[in-house]
Amino acid sequence: MASNNNQLFRGLLQKPYEPIFFPKSDGKLFYDLPGAYFTDEYREYGPSIQNRFGSNAETVIPFPNITPPDLSFANVVKRRGEFSVFNQAHRRASSHLIQLFLDQPDPASLIATAAYIRDRLNAPLFQYALSVALLHRSDTRDVEIPSFLELFPDRYVDPSVFPKLREQGNVLERGNRRAIDIPLNYTASDQIDEQRVAYWREDIGVSLHHWHWHLVYPSSGPDLVVRKNRRGELFYHMHQQTIARYNIERFANGLPRVRSFSQLRETIPEAYFPKIVRTSDGRAYSARYPNQVLNDVNRAEDESVVKIVDMESWIHRIFEAIDNGTAKGANGELIPLNNNRGIDVLGDMLEASTLSINPTYYGDYHQNGHVMLGYIHDPDNAYLEGVGAIGDNTTTMRDPLFYRWHQHIDDIFVRHKQRLPAYSPQDLQFSDVSINSYGVQLNKADAPKNVLLTYWQRTQFDLGTGLDFVPNGNFFVTFTHIQHAPFAYHIQATNHSNTPKRGYVRLFLAPKVDHKRQLMPFQDQRRHMVELDKFLVELRPGSNNITRRSEQSNLTIPYERTFRNIASSREPDSEPFQFCNCGWPSHLLLPKGSTDGTEYEFFVMISDYNQDRVEEFNESDNCNDAHLFCGLRDRKYPDARSMGYPFDRFTASSVRTLHDFVRPYKNMFVTTVSIRFTNTVIART
Repeated sequence: MASNNNQLFRGLLQKPYEPIFFPKSDGKLFYDLPGAYFTDEYREYGPSIQNRFGSNAETVIPFPNITPPDLSFANVVKRRGEFSVFNQAHRRASSHLIQLFLDQPDPASLIATAAYIRDRLNAPLFQYALSVALLHRSDTRDVEIPSFLELFPDRYVDPSVFPKLREQGNVLERGNRRAIDIPLNYTASDQIDEQRVAYWREDIGVSLHHWHWHLVYPSSGPDLVVRKNRRGELFYHMHQQTIARYNIERFANGLPRVRSFSQLRETIPEAYFPKIVRTSDGRAYSARYPNQVLNDVNRAEDESVVKIVDMESWIHRIFEAIDNGTAKGANGELIPLNNNRGIDVLGDMLEASTLSINPTYYGDYHQNGHVMLGYIHDPDNAYLEGVGAIGDNTTTMRDPLFYRWHQHIDDIFVRHKQRLPAYSPQDLQFSDVSINSYGVQLNKADAPKNVLLTYWQRTQFDLGTGLDFVPNGNFFVTFTHIQHAPFAYHIQATNHSNTPKRGYVRLFLAPKVDHKRQLMPFQDQRRHMVELDKFLVELRPGSNNITRRSEQSNLTIPYERTFRNIASSREPDSEPFQFCNCGWPSHLLLPKGSTDGTEYEFFVMISDYNQDRVEEFNESDNCNDAHLFCGLRDRKYPDARSMGYPFDRFTASSVRTLHDFVRPYKNMFVTTVSIRFTNTVIART
C-alpha cells in the first residue's frame, strides 16, 4: 500500500453507506478486496463486482487477507440505526472500536482493518471511532479528516434539497449542475420568538465546532484519547463561552437570557421541529411538542435506562461536594475542590467523562440529561421513535433546549466559582505597564473608529462526498450565515520600566445592555464576557503601539477550515487537518448587533506573562491558532490562569460596572464599540 495514506483513509470515510467496493474519490480510487472483506450479501458477487467497478479507476489498491476481528461489542448499535455519544452503551462500543484502531501496529494494518470493518458496523459509529483514532495516533495525525458536513450533510441541510440534487445529478452533467439554495430559517415561522436566533443555533459552523471539539476531547475511550491537560476545565470553559455568546445574540434580537432548565419535572414550553432526516435509516429526527415533561427513560432496545430520581440524586451529591469544598473519590478519599484544580475535577464529574473521580456515586448527569431530553417524545419506545436533535452530539446545538440545559450546567459551575476568593490586586495588576488608549477599526481607509459591521453572507458548498448512490461529480448547495467585516484592534501601551517586559494581551467583549436596552449590572455582565483573543506581546521600554487583526484570533479558525472540503482541495497536503481544525468559527466572532447599532464594551488587559507562562509555543504554527477552546496538541494548556480570567470569579459588591472593575488598574482599558448590522446578503467570492 504505497499510495498516500490521506487518499486511502479519505476513501474509507466518505460516502459512508456506499459499500467499500464502490469507487471512491469521485470514481478515481478503487479498493481491490479479497473475498473475506465482502459482507454476506455481496460475497458471492465479489468477482463480478471487482470487474464491474475496478476497471476504470485511476488508482487500484490491493488489500491483504486479515484475521477478522471480533465485532460483537458493536451489536448494540444497528448498522442503520442511530448512534449517539450521549448513550452510555454506544460510548462503550465506540471505546472498544477506538482501542481496536489504536492497537493496529502501523497505518497499513489500520487501513486494512478499517476497510474490513466499515460495511459491518453503524456508519456514524465507524466514522467517529476512526476519526478519534486518526487524531490520536502519532503516525496518522496528519491524515485529513472530512467534516461531518461532508460525511453526513443530512444532519445540517434542509431535506427538500436532496431530491433536487439527485434530479440534477441524473439529468445534468457535472459542469451544468446549479447550486440549490437552503433557506435561512426553515424550521419554524416568525410566530415563534425563538426563531429570531435560529440563524445562530442552526448555523452549520456552530455544530461543526461542537462535533470537532468532542472528537478532540472524547468523554469516553482509551486513556490516551481522554486524559488531556485541564480537560474538565475546558469542558466548562468552552460551553460557558458558548452560552454567553448565545445570550448576547438573544439580547441583540430582543430576547431575554435563556432560562436555566434546572427543575427536571417542570413543563417545557419550547417545542422544536428539526426538519432533518438521517441518511442511515431515512427517518426524521423526532420533534418535541410544546409543554412536554420528562419521564423516566426505559428503552431496553437502545440500552437507555435513566430515572429522574437518579438524576436528582446525582445533582444533589454534586451540589453537596461543591458546598463542602470536597468530593468523594471512588476509594473514599476526600478530594479538594476549593483550589485551582477544583474546576477541572468538577468538569469531569459533571460531564461525566471516564476521568470522573467517582462515577458510581456522582453518576452521569450531563450526558443523561441529553438522553432524557432526546427521548422526551417516546421515553419507553412505545412508538419506535428515534432520538430528537438534542440527543445527538452532531445536531444538539440546533435545539433551543440545548442552551437551557447548558445554562443549568453553567449555573452549577458558577456555584463552585462563587466559593473561591475574589482576585486580589496582586492577581490583576501588572506593575510598570499601563494602557493609554484602546479602540477598534474596520480594515479600510477612513473607517470611523469603534464602529464594526455585520451582514449576511451566502456561501456555496459541495455535498458530493456525502451523498450515497448518486453520480460522481459536484453537488452544490448555498446557505446564508452571519458574517462581520474584518477589523483590527489598536492598543497603545507604555512600559514605564527600563527593561523589556512580556505581557499577555486579553481581549473580551461584553453586552452593555440587555434585551430591553437596559444597562446591565456588572454581576450579570461578568457572566457574559466573551473572549475574543489572547496573545503574547513584547513591550519595549516606553510607548508601544500594538495592532492585532481580527482574523489572527487565537479563538477562531478561518472560514476555509470550518467549511473545508477535502475532496475538492487543490492542495490536500498543505496543512494538517485534524486537531488543528478544532476552533470557534471565525464568522461568528462577533454578535450580530442591530441595524441602528448596538453598543458593546470592549475590554483589554495586559497581564504579566511571567505569571501566565506555562510552556513556550509558536503561535504562528497552524495547529496552535485556536487554543483558547481547544488547547494545544500534546502540550499543556498555554495559560497558567484559570480559564475565563479575570472574569470567572465574583467581585466585591462595590464593583457595580465594568468601569469600576477596571478603574484601579492601569493595565486594563474599556472602550464602547457599536456593532451595526446591515440586512443585506453578500455572496462569498
